[in-house]
Amino acid sequence: MRVLPAGPSALVIECRDGEQVEAWRAEFWRRREAGELIVTDIVPGARTVLLDGVAPGTAALLGEWPEPAASQGAEKPLIEISTTFDGEDLPDVAELWGVSVSEAVSRLVATELLVAFCGFAPGFAYLRGLPEGWSVPRLAAPRPRVPAGAVGLAGPYAGIYPTASPGGWRLVGRTGQALFDVRAEPPALLTPGTRVRLVPA
Repeated sequence: MRVLPAGPSALVIECRDGEQVEAWRAEFWRRREAGELIVTDIVPGARTVLLDGVAPGTAALLGEWPEPAASQGAEKPLIEISTTFDGEDLPDVAELWGVSVSEAVSRLVATELLVAFCGFAPGFAYLRGLPEGWSVPRLAAPRPRVPAGAVGLAGPYAGIYPTASPGGWRLVGRTGQALFDVRAEPPALLTPGTRVRLVPA
């Protein structure tokens, strides 16, 4: 990893891949809970982890820590998302994978996903865990409106739209579960490190 300053009280940790991001995210959360790391926010990204509100000397401290083992999100619960697999792009995804539609659904149901990071819209979680070779391209032109609850795939990620919005992900299904509620604590159902499984409705 590489540690870079980001303003007067933040650090950006550059990682080689999503697995290293998750390993450091889990390690930072663990050390914060143990009082070994003073930080107000830990924000993972695709290849980075942002630490905000760090104490002076934190960069040097990070350099002394050994790289953590790969994390599987064991400190977080498994959330099952009840899903109806009737997305309009599901046949295209199956064709890209070289399997039948039913086999594509079976693959998705059998795969445990992990929230890598959140972005794009409040409550939108980027879920990693799709095996290598299952990556699918985004649509050539995004849809002007994707309904809330739509389950989609893009690149190496799966995601669920928490609210209606434009989007270019390939839609494979939908869920009626609420993913974001400003009155809840935390507001987002899916937070970094949470394990997720899509289950047939």
